[in-house]
Amino acid sequence: MAEGIRLNKALADAGICSRRKADEFIFSGEVRVNGQVVDNPGVRVMPEDRISLKGRPVVLRAQSSQACWLMLHKPVQVVSTASDPEGRETVLDLVPEPWNRKRLYPVGRLDYFSEGLLLLTDDGELAHRLTHPRWHLPKIYHVLVRPERGEASVPAALALFRRGMTLAEGDRLAPVEVTVLPSQSRRGIVLEMVLHQGLNRQIRRMCRDVDFTVLRLMRVAEGPVDLGDLEPGRVRPLSSSEVSALRRAVGLEG
Repeated sequence: MAEGIRLNKALADAGICSRRKADEFIFSGEVRVNGQVVDNPGVRVMPEDRISLKGRPVVLRAQSSQACWLMLHKPVQVVSTASDPEGRETVLDLVPEPWNRKRLYPVGRLDYFSEGLLLLTDDGELAHRLTHPRWHLPKIYHVLVRPERGEASVPAALALFRRGMTLAEGDRLAPVEVTVLPSQSRRGIVLEMVLHQGLNRQIRRMCRDVDFTVLRLMRVAEGPVDLGDLEPGRVRPLSSSEVSALRRAVGLEG
């Protein structure tokens, strides 16, 4: 790859799409190389070039053997983006040596006041699948809520979550698996919620519509990987078995 490869071939080789579909993305201005829109499929790119499709990172297959996969326990009041125009602390600010030298991206997001499991990687192929609706993996959250209408309102609210509901904005939700966990908290009740779709701020909007105040929201698992006892603000590399399990979950391994 001393002279690079064509951009459309790079997208296809990364497992993002066919080469014909790559041409369509490029012609429509949805592909950037090093931050600049590129509309010519024949432009040649190098392994060190930064490529994105619709804002999502793409990593050339030649780099996949060196891919880095990390799990972060995102604390509250940290932004789940690579940079922040307001100058707030981002998840990449929490990545220590030697991983902070890599071009990592967060896979999906947790909102500013939520915490828990967030994956970071430079593996564009797997990251693309994990964020694509076709391969959306179940995510498990532990949510401390205060029922503003009292505990008598809880059974009906949970029944609504379980059969699927329509949010105030009109979004129709798939059923959510939800159970009440044992808890010593005097502030409210702890719910375990399993989501199979990824609407923006879905849990907070669901709770709002049944008059539950969210006091704490933490993601504890995504597909086959779980947070375990990783402390807030700490990072650890995924094991090879965890990466393989993620790849199998999104159809990249048999």
